Amino acid sequence: MSNHLKFYIDGKWVEPILARRLDVINPANEERIGEVAIGTAADVDRAVDAATRALETYGMTTAAERIAVLDRIIEAYKARHRDLARTITAEIGSPTSFSDQVQVGMGLGHFVQTRRVLEDYRFEYMLGDSLIRREPFGVCGLITAWNWPVGLIAAKVAAALGAGCTMVLKPSEFSPLSAIILAEIMDAARVPAGVFNLVNGDGTGVGHAISTHPGIDMISFTGSVRAGVAIAKAAADTVKSVHQELGGKSANIIMPDADLDIAIPDAVRRAFINSGQSCIAPTRLLIQRDQASRAVRLARETAEAMKVGDPQSDETRLGPVANGAQYRRVQEMIKSGIDEGANVVCGGAGMPDGLNRGFYVRPTIFSNVTPDMRIAKEEIFGPVLSILTYDDEADAIRIANDTPYGLAGYVFSANPATANRVAGKIKAGRIYVNGALTNALAPFGGYKQSGNGREAGVFGLEAFLEVKAVLGYQDRPTG
Repeated sequence: MSNHLKFYIDGKWVEPILARRLDVINPANEERIGEVAIGTAADVDRAVDAATRALETYGMTTAAERIAVLDRIIEAYKARHRDLARTITAEIGSPTSFSDQVQVGMGLGHFVQTRRVLEDYRFEYMLGDSLIRREPFGVCGLITAWNWPVGLIAAKVAAALGAGCTMVLKPSEFSPLSAIILAEIMDAARVPAGVFNLVNGDGTGVGHAISTHPGIDMISFTGSVRAGVAIAKAAADTVKSVHQELGGKSANIIMPDADLDIAIPDAVRRAFINSGQSCIAPTRLLIQRDQASRAVRLARETAEAMKVGDPQSDETRLGPVANGAQYRRVQEMIKSGIDEGANVVCGGAGMPDGLNRGFYVRPTIFSNVTPDMRIAKEEIFGPVLSILTYDDEADAIRIANDTPYGLAGYVFSANPATANRVAGKIKAGRIYVNGALTNALAPFGGYKQSGNGREAGVFGLEAFLEVKAVLGYQDRPTG
């Protein structure tokens, strides 16, 4: 990759102001696969200056012109599909089939869906004698996490482009290589100079510089609650709008009338998707007390059938977690579950049999978990599932909502009225009923400490739009 030691600013690949570098490590074997440049506040200044200049023209473009930009990006993205998939597997350890079909597919989907939204979206309409107009927010700072390295970026970039914004992106330092390919896609698609800018770096350096920069109008962040709080505090002095998609501790309520042969395997697979590194993973499985023994058996059988290993193997379903720090975090949480008295159904501490390097975690299920245990309260971000029991529907809902998070919720019931009733009582931003698939147009975001603002579809576009009212407007809008 010829651009890994450069930044993409003002439509060009440029050298960093200071020669600082960071190794990129393959989590499957702990070997160095490359290095990237690490930026400074001065590099962010250059990027913001470019984005500010570009906003003067790109912010005035029509929806049709932005659709044309997205069309070029979609074609350039498709041409680099395999490169993206291989790179994601190398830098975060996603199995090859998962990288190809899910990780890369998610990113493409955001560009396609934003294009679709723009075809019908009304940026202006009349409310009595007032014109209601939505305008680009301005220069946006985008800061993303490593677990969905392309999908998270694409959700923000596509919406910002569709809204007419310009941007400065800081991807995670654990997954910078796929972001560099995405910048190359922007270049190949002839995105106007200065509209998209990439500066690699860490949170304390580039992330903080973006958060405090007076030339940035809003920040869209995906990551941990801890980092989200730090960004919000850093942005407060310049009164930026800060949209955050943070952590989760989602509950999956299995009602007594549900088909356990369907619901329990689905629950385990969703909890362990992406090696458990998904903010919406249903890592708390709530089962009626009398059904617990059967649920535990089905969960164990499902987990033990999942092959953990080399992400390059077609048989692998779970690769490593993305980095050493995350591996240590997961091991600490597994130990806490054991120390607090939860029962290890399968998995446990240490690496899976036959593996002696890489950041692999044994798929772990705990039963006899109580709501006060750390494994039931804290986000783990690894393949660890806690099974809790409830007495009745009210008890299940109370346990599900007894968390500072509120990103997602899940419910299984044979009775649609029951499923809908329970879904309506879960305090979370997105609810999945009876194994529903995702909807790329539906809003994504959380309640409580899971963040604020929404992504995807119309709601994602509007996150990057300011609202203006022109009272006494004389002429009807033309577009």
